[in-house]
Amino acid sequence: MPSIKVAILGFGTVGEGVYRILQEKREEIKISTGFTVDVVSILVKDKAKERLPITGANYTDDIQDILGNPEIDVVFEAIVGEEPAYTYLSDAIEKGCHIITANKKMFAKHGPALLKHAEFRDVKVGFEATTAGGVPIIRTVSNLLIGDRIKRIQGILNGTSNFILTKMRDEGFSFKSALSLAQQSGYAEADPADDVNGTDAFRKLMILSTLAFGRQPDWEDVPVVGIDHLESADSNDASKVDLRYRHVADIWEDEKGKLQATVGPVLIGADHPLFNIDGVDNAVIVDTEYLGSLTLVGPGAGMYPTGSAMIADLLHIIRQHEAVLVPN
Repeated sequence: MPSIKVAILGFGTVGEGVYRILQEKREEIKISTGFTVDVVSILVKDKAKERLPITGANYTDDIQDILGNPEIDVVFEAIVGEEPAYTYLSDAIEKGCHIITANKKMFAKHGPALLKHAEFRDVKVGFEATTAGGVPIIRTVSNLLIGDRIKRIQGILNGTSNFILTKMRDEGFSFKSALSLAQQSGYAEADPADDVNGTDAFRKLMILSTLAFGRQPDWEDVPVVGIDHLESADSNDASKVDLRYRHVADIWEDEKGKLQATVGPVLIGADHPLFNIDGVDNAVIVDTEYLGSLTLVGPGAGMYPTGSAMIADLLHIIRQHEAVLVPN
């Protein structure tokens, strides 16, 4: 049975999720694709730290152990921040590896360069996990673009903000108490600034912009507002008139062909597709020229939704591009 060798960069929540799914679904992947998938290296900061026991792979704190291994076909990247993730992935592409990333901060800024580099080197880039967690929006938009034109994308792209707004509306939580619960539940980081100030949703919107429109608007021209100024009284006032606050990222092409975008809390009514999206769920509405409006809903974050999206990218690479994989 031919084997595909993979490496995982980063072994936090997402990296561990990728490893667990690959181990748990090993036989299903083998039957489905005809390949076994073997994790051979995992990059960590501290090899001495106590971690999940692994089989058939080595922990390393040296990226050259991975980049210098000619057997590795695919690199999963689950590192936080722009660097060293961008440099590592650029080097992996140069070595001829396919790459799969969940790093929205890095990919919003450097995605276009990575995609161009990968095309030049004839390798593939998977980035489904960068946007909307378990919602397959990247694959959906890619498929729509084959025979249709995207006119507008809007959606709830940050599960933490949606969770907080839901608690404030349904249970009367203050913003601070809802945020604290989100952190205790594992939905928000110790430093939740990017989630609650709108930056995370903005980055995901820019990734979708590159995919759907082939370009991004000037970042400075996009108003980005978070939910950190809202309180339960605001939600109560909205509920009295049958409205709900949703944190919505929105991008569209105006009549002159210029990209317009906004990110921030908006009030919506019961007839809006995002009205009933609660908790940590994400939802994305795609308006197209021929199909019309399509809404996708799913979990926005977490070990398994994000890990599953990365595995879906791997399976897509295997099934659609077997000719560019050289199994060992």
